[in-house]
Amino acid sequence: MKKIISNTLIVLLSGLILHSCSDKNSTPQNELETRMNRIAENYAKLVLKVGLFDGDYVDAYFGPEDWRPDINYKDEPDAIQKIYDEAGLLLDGLDSLAAFKADDMQTLRFRYLYKQLLALRGKAFMLADGKFTFDEETKVLYDAEAPSFPDEHFHSIINELDALLPGSGDVGERLQEFKKDFIIPKEKLDAVFTAAIEECRKRTLRYITLPEEENFTVEYVEGQHWAAYNWYKGNSFSLIQVNTDLPVYIDRAVDLAAHEGYPGHHVYNVLLEKHLAKERGWVEFTVYALFSPQSLIAEGTANYGIEVAFPCESRIQFEKEVLFPLAGIDPAKAEQYYKVLELTSKLSYASNEAARKYLDGELTRDEAKLWLQKYRLASPERSEQNLRFIEKYRSYVINYNLGQDIVKDYIERNGGTADNPRRRWELFKELLSTPRTPSGLMRD
Repeated sequence: MKKIISNTLIVLLSGLILHSCSDKNSTPQNELETRMNRIAENYAKLVLKVGLFDGDYVDAYFGPEDWRPDINYKDEPDAIQKIYDEAGLLLDGLDSLAAFKADDMQTLRFRYLYKQLLALRGKAFMLADGKFTFDEETKVLYDAEAPSFPDEHFHSIINELDALLPGSGDVGERLQEFKKDFIIPKEKLDAVFTAAIEECRKRTLRYITLPEEENFTVEYVEGQHWAAYNWYKGNSFSLIQVNTDLPVYIDRAVDLAAHEGYPGHHVYNVLLEKHLAKERGWVEFTVYALFSPQSLIAEGTANYGIEVAFPCESRIQFEKEVLFPLAGIDPAKAEQYYKVLELTSKLSYASNEAARKYLDGELTRDEAKLWLQKYRLASPERSEQNLRFIEKYRSYVINYNLGQDIVKDYIERNGGTADNPRRRWELFKELLSTPRTPSGLMRD
C-alpha cells in the first residue's frame, strides 16, 4: 500500500508535462502504430479490471467479450496494486514512444492515453483507500482544477435574483414558488421530451453527418442520483434514461435532449466509435472510463452543445412556439423565466464549492445540504439529490460547469463565436471526433 501512495503522490505533485511526439526524429510509422495499439489494448483491459472494484467505473464497453476479466480477479492478492503497477508500465511504454515522429492525430492519441492512464492510476490509489483533497482528485482524475469562489460571489448573484423575482422574503423560497408554473406535467413529459429531441436532432444533422443506423431509446425511471443518463451500447445505439423523482421544468426538455442526445453524449459516442474505434481501429475508444479526463470533455461538450444547437434567441422562440404549448404552460412567461434561469445558472459553481467543502471535511452532511439551499438556491429535495450525487460520484461535479467553460473558451478562442455558427459547429464536431484532453484544450 505504501508503494501506491508514494508513487501516486509523486505523479500528482510533479505537474507532469507530456512530451509532444511531433518534433522528434523520424521512426517508421507502422512501428509507432503497432506499439501504440498494444498499449491501447492493455489500457482497455485495465479499465475493465478496475470496473470489477467500482461498478460505476466502466460507463460503456463494446469491445471483444473475451477481454472482460474473470470476476474472480478482484479476489486475487494485491489485485489493486497489480493494476496500479500495470498502469505504470504502460505509462513507461508511452514514454518510450517520445522519440517517434508523429502526426497531429497520433500526438492527440498519445496525450489522451497518457492522461487516461494517470487517471486510472489515481483511481487505483483511491480504491486502495488512498486519500486526495478535492482539488488533488480533480487534477488526477479529470486533468483540471476547478476555481474556488468566495461566498460573496454567490451573494452578489442572489441579490440580483432578489431584485428580479416577484414578492419579498427568502430568495430561495421565492425562486421555488416562481418555478412552479414551469413544471412539465408527468403525463405530458414524453410528448415534450420527444419534440425537444426531434428539434435537437434536426439542428444537429444540418452540420454533422451520422450513420444511418444511429438510434436511441428513452426510458423514464425513478430512484436515481442523476437527472438523466445516456447508456451507450455501441453500434450507434444509446439508451437514454430520464429520472422523474423530482419535478422536471420546461427548460430541462431541451437541456436533457441536447445534453444526452443531440449534439451531446449520443453524438459524441457515435462519432468516437465511427471515426476512432472502427475507422482507425483505436481500441481504447471501445471502453469509457467514467472517472477520467474523457468525462470532462464529454460533459463539457454536452453542456456547451445546448448553446451550439440553440444560439441566441432561437431557443426561446422554439420553446414558446412548440414546447410551452405542449406542456400547457403560458408562453407569455418565457422571457421572464429565462432571465431568472440565466442568473441561477451563474450559481452552478456553488455545487463545486459544496462538494469541495463536504469531501474535504469542512462541512458535515447536514451543513452541506443547507449550504446548497443557501448558495445554490436548491429546494431541500433537490439539495438532498445533489448531495447523494456528490457522495456517489464525488468530484465529478466539476465536469459539467468547468467542462462547459473549457470547451466554450476553446471553441470561441479559435473562431467559433456566435456570429460564426458554421465555424462553431466545425470545431464542435472536431472535439467530438478526436482524442482530446482538458489540459490540451486549455493549451491549444
